[in-house]
Amino acid sequence: MENYIVSARKYRPQTFESVVGQQALTQTLQNAIRSNHLAHAYLFCGPRGVGKTTCARIFAKTINCSNPQNGFDACNECESCRAFNEQRSFNIHELDAASNNSVEDIRSLIDQVRVPPQIGKYSVYIIDEVHMLSQGAFNALLKTLEEPPSYAIFILATTEKHKVLPTILSRCQVYDFNRITIPDTIAYLQKVAAKEGIKVSEEALNVVAQKADGGMRDALSIFDQLVAFCGNEITYERTIEVLNVLSADYYFQLVDNALQHNVAQTLLIFNDILNHGFDAGHFVTGFAQHLRDVLVSKDPQTLPLLETSESMRVRYGQQAQRCHPMWIFMALDILNTCDINYRTARNKRLTVELALVKLCQLGVAQQAPQAVTPVAQPAQVTPPKQTTSPATPAQPQTQAAPSISTPPKEAAPSIPKMPKISIGLGPKKTETAPAQPAAPVEQPKEEQNSPFTVDQLRDAWVGLADTHKEETRLRQLIENYMPLMVDDLTAEIQMPNPWQMTEMRKALPGLLRQLRATLHNDHLEIRLVQAEYNQEQMAFTAEEKYKLMVEQNPVLSTLKEKLDLQID
Repeated sequence: MENYIVSARKYRPQTFESVVGQQALTQTLQNAIRSNHLAHAYLFCGPRGVGKTTCARIFAKTINCSNPQNGFDACNECESCRAFNEQRSFNIHELDAASNNSVEDIRSLIDQVRVPPQIGKYSVYIIDEVHMLSQGAFNALLKTLEEPPSYAIFILATTEKHKVLPTILSRCQVYDFNRITIPDTIAYLQKVAAKEGIKVSEEALNVVAQKADGGMRDALSIFDQLVAFCGNEITYERTIEVLNVLSADYYFQLVDNALQHNVAQTLLIFNDILNHGFDAGHFVTGFAQHLRDVLVSKDPQTLPLLETSESMRVRYGQQAQRCHPMWIFMALDILNTCDINYRTARNKRLTVELALVKLCQLGVAQQAPQAVTPVAQPAQVTPPKQTTSPATPAQPQTQAAPSISTPPKEAAPSIPKMPKISIGLGPKKTETAPAQPAAPVEQPKEEQNSPFTVDQLRDAWVGLADTHKEETRLRQLIENYMPLMVDDLTAEIQMPNPWQMTEMRKALPGLLRQLRATLHNDHLEIRLVQAEYNQEQMAFTAEEKYKLMVEQNPVLSTLKEKLDLQID
């Protein structure tokens, strides 16, 4: 049995051209090698698995090649290149700073720097995870890193650049490696699959690329995992099963049902997601990401922001055509609020379900007024044609018949003609008038004027906090500031600062309606009063503090003059 080599090692790039997603950096290194403008120290930083150590090895191999091709490619034939390929080169030294981070380890490295290379021009020292070095190890490396021998080159690699000392950064040329994009990852995995004779769908590779999060090493490791499970044919369904990834079909179905205001089916889909073991919080973030992708798919200018496969781009574009931009904005706002409240919610499932119900209700409120307008159409009154037929002996009534029959054809565009028809109908028209929705509107105008006590007002105000549990700021305002009765029907609330005054002013109309309904009194009024500050006792600058101290102890002024003191 042959020894198995994982894809991350087997397909590790050996030349600058084979490095994926770092064209700008590799081109810079090639130009430096061609023009012989080599720095004595480099810092390669970026996410994991994007090619930092790989580029360091290719760079070290190329600068020691005795016969470089095109001025920047190793020949793989000279003694230095063959020693590097066989992993027996004494010109390239690698140190893992995660496990060799003490001062003694760096001092041992410095002792090696004094030995010149036996084959080749340079001794290259690659230090991985350099941010793991201790404070003493960094200090021991400083002097050698600033003024190394002419044949020594240091390449430091790290995933956390902010943890490296600024004195180290100032002595290095810094190269920031980018995350590998999803299209580049898919294209590279397709090449690997073709070499291995594996049939894989583009949708499956898209899931792998998203799971890798910009790291090619992670993508190749996931690819090996799929090959071990699926064999020579990798499908989208088996990929999401192995990786435990929520299928994008759920998100597409949820959006379609929300657009159709289908609350029941939406909740059933969410229940199916939970039954498959997916976390509700991750579902919310994934759904918000899906809506974001739908939003950027509506405009060709923002389409490059969608990092996915070509087939998924088509699906996103089709769904984007069915979604209004304002609907997407409101849906994203609902999901963002749900994500914020999810961590503190006691009933987390109900929080998510409430957000899904709100998504399904978007647009219902705008359609409701249109549904009321057909109710007013009976005012066109086609039945009166039967009442005009027995009244043929009188000529004035026969003239009214065509005037009644013609308006129904033009009833929709000519609403002002309706009152003229109702005048000719006499008492029969007045009988249909109460059926119009105007009568129910007059009933709530009955005013309530029940007396209440201060205790009843206080209890009703405290009860408002329970009705606004999800609105944290408003609930805190209700709990912290109590209205005080000025007279029988007027109360005042003193607010300590303008910001809280503005917040309370926004919420006061709704709170006042609730209080009036609870106390059964429509004449209750609440006023907001800005509390006055005593800012005279507040001192910020040194001069203000000195004046405040002199007011409390006048002897300090005499002491300042005698000692000729200055206020800093």
